[in-house]
Amino acid sequence: MSPNQIAAGGPLELVVFPGGFNWPLFVANEKGFFAGNGVAVNITPTPDSKFQLVGLIEGRFDIALTAIDNVIAYSEGQGTAKTEHKPDIFAFMGSDSGFLRLVSVPEVTRVAQLAGKRLGVDALTTGYAFVLHKLLELAGIRREDVQFVQAGGVKSRYDALLRREFEATLLVTPFEAMAEAEGFHRLANASQALGAYQGVVAAARRPWARAHVDEVVEFIRGYRAALDWLFDHANKRDAIEILKRNVPGMDNTVAGKSHDFLLDPGTGFFKDARLDAEGIAKVVALRSEYGEPRKLLADPASYYDIDYLAKAAGYSPDHMT
Repeated sequence: MSPNQIAAGGPLELVVFPGGFNWPLFVANEKGFFAGNGVAVNITPTPDSKFQLVGLIEGRFDIALTAIDNVIAYSEGQGTAKTEHKPDIFAFMGSDSGFLRLVSVPEVTRVAQLAGKRLGVDALTTGYAFVLHKLLELAGIRREDVQFVQAGGVKSRYDALLRREFEATLLVTPFEAMAEAEGFHRLANASQALGAYQGVVAAARRPWARAHVDEVVEFIRGYRAALDWLFDHANKRDAIEILKRNVPGMDNTVAGKSHDFLLDPGTGFFKDARLDAEGIAKVVALRSEYGEPRKLLADPASYYDIDYLAKAAGYSPDHMT
């Protein structure tokens, strides 16, 4: 079967990193927002970006909720894993600005103390590793002054941090709140340090998306309906229960903090699931600076397409820019 085909009438196959940032997916499934828009969704958790991106490119999955940096990396031949098919992937919907927090063991209280320490990353050349490089650089720490430990996706990094396999790593909500509850420290918020930044996006293969426009649009509408429901304060109690059911180890305190972080009007989920052009340009600039092999990337718009989002929202594409 071609990677751009799916079984007729089958569910959309999604691959995602585990975590609270999948909250709209949980809600859309449980509250029927996907079903109400005519789509069924099957969600597979990924252990790391290599499994996720290779699976997307080779057609085992239809959609990935992933960092847009991963989309750029594989599109430019800088991905950490080989693929049988030439990557032809793009972002069609946005989620957030990354929710990236640099979290350390209790003994480390400042970024400057990370010199000479071990830092956990997903993969050395994709994901959020470049954000970590920039945070270190802003603190006057050179890359050669630390040891990078390849530790997989965010759940794996969280577990490894608690086991003290390294002294710090980037975590996303709710894992930073869970770590803080164990006495670990939040050293920095990446969005505050870097400014505009596009974090997670929904990505697909271009040929598959062109052949399944209706499914992509219906998926976006279901996701946006879930966001509307989440941002309605009247649903807070029910929303927190959904989050707790779907994220192992989440207690009431962490769930409450996650609610405040993820649904913050200014720094939480993008309410309209937009793609942040300025934030994507920042990601492209970081990859141009740190990516290997070195390559100057000059066209951020080549990695995303707003037409699907515009159609789902009932706008012209010009309205979405």
